[in-house]
Amino acid sequence: MISLAHAQTAGAADPTGGFMQLLPMILMFVVLWFLMIRPQMKKAKEHKALLAALQKGDEVVTGGGLVGKVTKVDDSYVKVEIAEGTEVVVQKPAVAIVLPKGTLKSL
Repeated sequence: MISLAHAQTAGAADPTGGFMQLLPMILMFVVLWFLMIRPQMKKAKEHKALLAALQKGDEVVTGGGLVGKVTKVDDSYVKVEIAEGTEVVVQKPAVAIVLPKGTLKSL
């Protein structure tokens, strides 16, 4: 009345060791690196170099949109003259763009 249970043979072992299951995740990380992380790191490096090269007399645009001429550069802050006799103090990272010389005269 009780039938014999026959053991089923084990399937063949995966010769790649499961690497093929991880391959899509690895490919997604590589694509993410080249499309998002690497360009962001490159842009941050360029901005850091821009801030290091900042000097008196440069014409800049701040992150808030103020346009002016740098009158003093400290370690963390920059004084920017936005109008004759009007200076504002901004943090160095707030400087977004250094304009070519003479741009303020054309505005």
